[in-house]
Amino acid sequence: MRDFKRIKAWQRAHALAIALHKCTQRFSRVGYARLRAQLTGAADSIKDTIAEGCGAATSKEFARFLDMSIKSANETEGHLLAARDLELFSVDEWQKFTAETIEIRKMVYTYRRKLLETPDDE
Repeated sequence: MRDFKRIKAWQRAHALAIALHKCTQRFSRVGYARLRAQLTGAADSIKDTIAEGCGAATSKEFARFLDMSIKSANETEGHLLAARDLELFSVDEWQKFTAETIEIRKMVYTYRRKLLETPDDE
């Protein structure tokens, strides 16, 4: 069993999710509530899926959760694009959040790859 709080990708995904929750509070509830919920939900899913996967019995099973976390990062990036195009974020905010999402995705991908290269201790 792994401690998710010690995983750097989880730490950064957690910080990203908190920042997005705070930043999206200014979105109008009329018209943008669904996008806000989807964006913050996808960002939460990155970190939540890593945490859930830490309870996996094997490295292969944990890697499956990390794969889902990567997909949540892709979804987050897509929602960030929509928010940018709707002018809900400044260009600087969008760039900052997108760059962090991409970096977290790379971290999770690298962790997943290393996990699959290392056999489980028996």
